[in-house]
Amino acid sequence: MEVEVPNYGMVKFSAVLFDLNGTLGEAGRVSKEVKELLRKLCERYTVVILSSDTFGTLGEEMEGLPVRIERVRDGVEKAKIAGTYSPYAAVGNGNNDVAMLEAAELAFCVIGPEGATVDALLASDIAVRDVKDAMEMLLDERKLVATLRR
Repeated sequence: MEVEVPNYGMVKFSAVLFDLNGTLGEAGRVSKEVKELLRKLCERYTVVILSSDTFGTLGEEMEGLPVRIERVRDGVEKAKIAGTYSPYAAVGNGNNDVAMLEAAELAFCVIGPEGATVDALLASDIAVRDVKDAMEMLLDERKLVATLRR
């Protein structure tokens, strides 16, 4: 995606990186709606799921989806791997997402049922109440412009 946002600047990225727990899913489970949005995003971007897989569901939940899976131990490793996909947009909610969010061209913080850390919120450009909101913004750049313009 490459879009000029009035009084904000150019936003350009080719990959979208997601955290799993608390971001894409709740307690390690991902809804059918979110999986369908992931499929749509994969038509436009390289989509990567970076997760420590706390609940052990990553492989099962992403089975059959055209996404890349990157298992990570911690936020340092997550940020290092994220950097290999630069320029990227990132979507997260926790302390282990902060460095990934800070380095992103565009960062979303999901404040969902599992909450979000203050540091993740401060490292983000946009806060959303549901990951589907972030995904829909990534699929329609007019929504990004409407939110980011100054």
